[in-house]
Amino acid sequence: MHSRSLKVLCLIILSLLILSGCGTNKESQATVSQASGASPVTNNTEKPITIAASFYPMYIFALNVAKDMPNVKVIDMTKPTTGCLHDYVVTPDDMKNLEGAQVFITNGAGMESFMDKVTSQMPNLKIIDSSKGIQLIKGAGDEGDNPHVWVSISNAIIQVGNIGDQLFLLDPANATKYKENTNAYIKKLEAERDKMHQALDGVKNRDIVTFHEAFPYFAKEFNLNIVGVIEREPGSEPSAKELAATIDKVNSLKVKALFAEPQYSTKAAETIAKETGAKVYSLDPVVTGPMDADAYINIMDSNLKSLQEALK
Repeated sequence: MHSRSLKVLCLIILSLLILSGCGTNKESQATVSQASGASPVTNNTEKPITIAASFYPMYIFALNVAKDMPNVKVIDMTKPTTGCLHDYVVTPDDMKNLEGAQVFITNGAGMESFMDKVTSQMPNLKIIDSSKGIQLIKGAGDEGDNPHVWVSISNAIIQVGNIGDQLFLLDPANATKYKENTNAYIKKLEAERDKMHQALDGVKNRDIVTFHEAFPYFAKEFNLNIVGVIEREPGSEPSAKELAATIDKVNSLKVKALFAEPQYSTKAAETIAKETGAKVYSLDPVVTGPMDADAYINIMDSNLKSLQEALK
């Protein structure tokens, strides 16, 4: 009897030691996870990861950073025809896209502020703000900071770097591939930037009139002087007073180039052109286009050709 009691006691002690050991392992794993900063999305390379981008340019950047990864899916939260997210309202389809995603890539700089209430209810969604480290330009009047940072190639390079760095941490199983893709795409962007500088740096005529407030970062990149904005908000026609003021400025400065955007009506630009003799060209802020990895660079190529023709 005594021997049997002793055996039972030994089994109880052994069980306590095993449970204690498991508890210690969990505690140490939690400490490592907390110390690493961003917690990984998954450690299982067989489980697919869905990355949602807030709108078109972020989708193109993410597509390049996650290129050729069979277990990583990149989706555009909004429709590719959405354009800039001015006064955008989240749709049920957008919510479906986000609910299936583990990572959400945003432009930042206030562009997706309408998403704050939505994302606050999704604690497991990892959010990447790609505008970190970019010096923002103040908008006109009380508009706050201008969020159109991606239109500058130099800023786009920073954004791609931010996206790559964060995905590297969030998905360590694919870390090496993210790094390779990020570096390869940044080299392509740098080559396009150098090409555009080589073509535009020697241009003497630098005064332009643009469609809305999408181009201050682009103008800063290539030392262009935006002397007037045809419409400050897409879809809102300028008043007769604003139109007259722009016409006077174009005439007084002898501006020869008006740049409308392919996403919007050219009615106001054509009115100014008729009154001033200036010509209407196209300048694309890369907010819509083909769902193709090379789209951003191809659109910038088209912008270069338009600028060369307009400013010669």
